[in-house]
Amino acid sequence: MDFEKRKAATLASIRSSVTDKSPKGFLDEPIIPLLETINHHPSYFTTSSCSGRISILSQPKPKSNDSTKKKARGGSWLYITHDPADPDLVISLLFPSKSNQIDPIDQPSELVFRFEPLIIAVECKDLGSAQFLVALAISAGFRESGITSCGDGKRVIIAIRCSIRMEVPLGDTQKLMVSPEYVKFLVDIGNEKMDANRKRTDGFSVALTSNGFKNPDANDIDEDDNYENLAGNHDSSINNGNLHPGLQQDLIPLSKLSIVGEPVEKLHLWGHSACTIDKTDRKEVIVFGGFGGFGRHARRNESLLLDPSCGTLNLITVNESPSARLGHTASMVGDFMFVIGGRADPLNILNDVWRLDISKGEWSSQRCIGIEFPPRHRHAAASVGSKVYIFGGLYNDKIVSSLHLLDTKDLQWKEVEQQGQWPCARHSHAMVAYGSQLFMFGGYNGENVLNDLYSFDVQSCSWKLEVISGKWPHARFSHSMFVYKHIIGIIGGCPVSQNCQELTLLDLKHRLWRSVRLEFMNKELFVKSTASVLGDDLIVIGGGAACYAFGTKFSEPVKINLFQSVTMSENNVPLQPEDVSIESNKNDADLKTEMSLSQPWVIQLERKYAKFGKDILKSFGWLDLERKVYSNEKGLCICFPVTEKFSELFHEKQLLGKDLEGSEDDSLEKGLSLKDISSSAALNLLKEHGAKKLINVAFEAKKVAKSPLQRMREDITSILKQKGLPEELLDELPQKWERLGDIVVLPATSFKDPTWSSISDEVWCAVSKSLSANRLARQGRVEPNGTRDSTLEILVGDNGWVDHCENGILYSFDATKCMFSWGNLSEKLRMGNMACENEVVVDLFAGIGYFVLPFLVRAKARLVYACEWNPHAIEALRRNVEANSVSDRCIILEGDNRITAPKGVADRVNLGLIPSSEGSWVTAIQALRPEGGILHVHGNVKDSDESSWGEHVTKTLSDIARAEGRSWEVTVEHIEKVKWYAPRIRHLVADVRCR
Repeated sequence: MDFEKRKAATLASIRSSVTDKSPKGFLDEPIIPLLETINHHPSYFTTSSCSGRISILSQPKPKSNDSTKKKARGGSWLYITHDPADPDLVISLLFPSKSNQIDPIDQPSELVFRFEPLIIAVECKDLGSAQFLVALAISAGFRESGITSCGDGKRVIIAIRCSIRMEVPLGDTQKLMVSPEYVKFLVDIGNEKMDANRKRTDGFSVALTSNGFKNPDANDIDEDDNYENLAGNHDSSINNGNLHPGLQQDLIPLSKLSIVGEPVEKLHLWGHSACTIDKTDRKEVIVFGGFGGFGRHARRNESLLLDPSCGTLNLITVNESPSARLGHTASMVGDFMFVIGGRADPLNILNDVWRLDISKGEWSSQRCIGIEFPPRHRHAAASVGSKVYIFGGLYNDKIVSSLHLLDTKDLQWKEVEQQGQWPCARHSHAMVAYGSQLFMFGGYNGENVLNDLYSFDVQSCSWKLEVISGKWPHARFSHSMFVYKHIIGIIGGCPVSQNCQELTLLDLKHRLWRSVRLEFMNKELFVKSTASVLGDDLIVIGGGAACYAFGTKFSEPVKINLFQSVTMSENNVPLQPEDVSIESNKNDADLKTEMSLSQPWVIQLERKYAKFGKDILKSFGWLDLERKVYSNEKGLCICFPVTEKFSELFHEKQLLGKDLEGSEDDSLEKGLSLKDISSSAALNLLKEHGAKKLINVAFEAKKVAKSPLQRMREDITSILKQKGLPEELLDELPQKWERLGDIVVLPATSFKDPTWSSISDEVWCAVSKSLSANRLARQGRVEPNGTRDSTLEILVGDNGWVDHCENGILYSFDATKCMFSWGNLSEKLRMGNMACENEVVVDLFAGIGYFVLPFLVRAKARLVYACEWNPHAIEALRRNVEANSVSDRCIILEGDNRITAPKGVADRVNLGLIPSSEGSWVTAIQALRPEGGILHVHGNVKDSDESSWGEHVTKTLSDIARAEGRSWEVTVEHIEKVKWYAPRIRHLVADVRCR
C-alpha cells in the first residue's frame, strides 16, 4: 500500500465513529486542531498521539526472579487526565476516608505518579519531509524529536516529543510512602509541566502555520494543494511534482573525505568548533568538542587535527584540556585558538576561556580581567586582529543581545557600547569577520527564525542592517558562515529543507546575493556543523539531528570546491528589477489615471496554473502572506494577494489595468529553476500563463500569530474604548516583564495612573491572559528598612510563593515579602565557582540563600553559617537548604549578625548588603580565623569614586583588624563590577584578603 492509500485509510478511521485502540478510544481534544493541521498537509499524516497527561499508574510489583522490564509489567490507571489535575481529587483517591476504603488485595501493586508530555507519531512521504518536520519540532522545544523509521522499503515515521516528563513512586496499594502534602506538591509540579507542555504545543502549531502548514478550517490554500477545495470537482491539470516542465538546475558535487588514522566516527559531531591552520607548510583543520564521537554519543573534549588533502585525522595528545562541551566558539588569533563558553550539561552553562597553542599542542586555561563575561552557549564569535568579538547566545531560557570583546593581548573582557541599528537578541546565529567589519546572519529570537544580515564596524562600534540585491537567503538557525576571498558564504541550518540545501554566496564587491544548489549524496544534515576554508576548498565537518528515544544521525565530512561554486553562481546571476524591460502601450488610457500603490492588489490566474503562479510569487517575495488566497469566477480562477513591492514594480513598468504583456522569454529553454531566473523573466512567465491584475478588491486578512505585547495592547485598547477612557493610558503598558516561577512580574512603572484602579479587574484579567500567566504581580521598590522587605503586589493569584531555578539551584520564596535580585546573577555564579571545598563560610546577610546556596551547592563549602534577621527570608532559607539537599552543611543564625555571628571560625565571609555593608565590617573581621581569610565586601559606589572606595575599604578594614588584635596585611585583590544600580552608581564587590 502506497503513502496516499495509507493516509486515506488512517484519516478515514480517525474520522469514523468507531473507537480507536487507545484506552480512551478517541483523540485527545486539546490537540485535535494540531493533528488536523498536520494531516491537512499532503506529505504527512499522524498515526498515534497523546496531548500530554497526568496519571497514577498501578502496576504489579516485579518478582525477585523476574527480569521483565518495568514498562512490560502491565497495570491499570488509578487516575488519568489530559488537563491540569485536581489536587483534591487525587488526594481523595489516594487517601480515602474510612467509609470509602477498599479492602486490601492479596498482591499489592506499585503506585507511580507520572507526567508525560505530548507525543505524536507522524508518517512522512519521504525523508526530506521528515527532516523538515523534525527540525520544526526541535525549534519549537520538542528537542527529543527524531526519525524512528526509514530505509529501503520502510515507512518513514518520526516521533515528536520532548523531555519534560516526571515519574515518582508513591508506594504501593497497601502502604503509601508519601503524605497528602507531598502529593499536592507533586500535582502542582505536574500541572506546571502540563502548562509548559501546552505552551510548547502552541508554539509548534505557530511554527507549522509559519512554514506553509494550513489548518483546514482556515479556508486557505496550502502550498501543495491542487485547489480542488476551492474550485469544486472540476478537472485539474496542475502538476504537483516539478515547478514546471523543463526546469533544470546545475548542481555542485560534494566530495566525501576518506579519513585515515583516527576513526571517522570521531568527526560525527554537532555543536563542535573548527578553526583552520592556513600556512605554507600546514593546511589543517582543528576540531574541538561537540556532541557525538566514536562509541557512545556524548559531549566531547577531544582536540582533533584533520589534513583534508590526504584525509589524515590525528588526536592531539594534551596534558589538560577544556571540559567536554558543545555550543561553544573557537577563534584563531595568530598561532592560538581561543575556546569560549558553551554548555557542559543542561544545568552548567560556561563562561571560561581556554587557549590552544597550535605550535606546541598545549591547552591552558586563561584567567581574564575586566568585566565578568556572562555564561552562554549558542553564541557567535569572530576575531579582528587581537580581539575576539562575541554576540548573542543563550543562558538558561534567556536570549541575550550583548556584544562583548576579549582582547587576547591582556586577556581583558569589555562590553561594547553598540551604536546604530542594534540587532535583536538571538542564538544559534553565525558571524564572520571581513576586514574591519563583522557580518552576522540569521538565528532564532525565541519566537521567529531570522534571515536578517547585519554588519558591525569595529572602529565606529556601529551596527547596520544590510540591504543586498539578489535572491535573499531563507531564514535559518544553527547554520555556518565562512569567508572566501571577497565572498561570504552561508551553508546549512534549520529548518532543514531544499531551501537550506544550497550554498548561498554574498559578493561583497557587487553587494549581490548568489546561490548554487548542492548535489547531496545521502541527505546530509548541515545543522550545527562547521565550515572551514582552506585554499579553494570548503571543508564541512559534522552536523546532524538527534532523537532521545530513537537514535541520532550525523553527516560525513565533505569537501566543496569554492572556485567552481563561485564561477557557477556568477554565470547564474539574475537580472535586477531595474533591468526589466516589458513593452506596454504608453498611450493606454489607464496610464492617465493615477492610482494609489497602497490599494490592495491581487493577481488572478486560471486554476490549472495556480500552483505554478504561487511558486513564482513566493519565490520573489511577492505573495502577501497577511491576506488570504481565494477563488473567483465560480472556482475557475484563483486570486493571489500581492505585496506593495510587486505593485511598485508593476507601476514602474506601466502595467496598469491590462493583462501582463511582454516579449517572449527563453528562461525555461535555458534550463533555469525559479530561483535562478530574473524578475523580468518571472513577470513574463506570469504573462505567458494568462495572469491578470485586479485593483481595490475586497480581501480577508489571515489570522497571524501575535506577540504577547500585541495581544495585551489590543485587549486593553478594547477595554479603554468600552469605558470611554483616553488611549493615552496605553503609554503605561509594560514593554518587558520578568518571570518568577509561574508569576509574571510587571515593572513598577506600568499602570501607574490612578484611572487603572477603576477597571483593575478587567485589566489584570486581560493582561494575565495575553501573557499566559497563572499569576500576575507588579514590582515595587524594596522597603528601605533593615530587613529590605519586598513590596511586590499580587494582581492575579492567591499568594506569592514561587520556585525559581538559577544556575542549577532552586530558590523558593514569597515574592511579596522577600526581594529577589536578577542583577546579581553573575556574582552568584562567581561565588559558586570559588574553591571552597574545605572552607567554613560565614554569610552575614543570607536572605533567602542568594549566596549561601551557591557556596554550598556549587562551591562545595564544608560549612556555611547563614545570618539573617528577616523572618520571611529565614522561612524561605530553611526551605531552600532542604530542597537543595544541603541542610546538613548549613547553620542558620536568626537575628542581628552583630550578635549572632560566630567568631574565629571563617575562611571566608560574605557581606552581600547594599548600598553599604560597613555596619558589619567589625563583625566580619571577628568572624575570620586567627590566621585570616577572605572578605567579599559589597557596596554601591559612584563611578568616579571606584578607586577611592577600594582604598577606603583597605584602610578601614586594616584599622579594624589592628583594633581586634590582628596583625594582618589587608589588601584588595580584585574589585568586581556586578551591575549598574542607578545612573553612575555601580554595585561593586571587593575581594579582600587578610593574612
